[in-house]
Amino acid sequence: MSAEGFHVHGPHDHELEHAAQGTHGGDGFSGKIAVMTAILATVGALFGYQGGATQNDAAMSKNEAAIKKTEAANQWNYYQAKSNKQNLAELAVTLPGVDPEKYRADVARYKTEKDQIKQKADELEAESKDWDKKSEESMHQHHRWALAMTAEQIAISLAAITLLTRKWLQYAAYGVATVGLVLGVLAWLHF
Repeated sequence: MSAEGFHVHGPHDHELEHAAQGTHGGDGFSGKIAVMTAILATVGALFGYQGGATQNDAAMSKNEAAIKKTEAANQWNYYQAKSNKQNLAELAVTLPGVDPEKYRADVARYKTEKDQIKQKADELEAESKDWDKKSEESMHQHHRWALAMTAEQIAISLAAITLLTRKWLQYAAYGVATVGLVLGVLAWLHF
């Protein structure tokens, strides 16, 4: 090369230029695979985000179920304490030298209080079961999103191998990507 920028091409320079064009956009096949890979990566990222969100939802629902279960257990403990007081009041009615009417009133009061406590405990247990069910549903959906994302990642890997092998794995990459998309749609539809 001279100072004016004049350059003489050798026979191998022409081949190098064609090879460079093949890796920098001149090759339509490589360009299609690159676009497909970018689209699959974007879809996979969206699936990954949704998978994380549903996993968080499942954890939050499971936490709420545990809180409600604990509240129900506290109510059952309170119920048991009232039962003990009721039993003592029933025993006191039979003791000589006491006012039995006072203790009969206590027995009736404890019975009424226990009924209210039992109702509250039953409600809390039902809420706990509802939260557990929501958690299970979210985990099911999370698994769908995770499967969809995994399929997209496999499709990306197949697309990368396709660049080396030229075409024969391209259809496998399309097939796996389609499976991933179907799984993503099923997750989105809550199946």
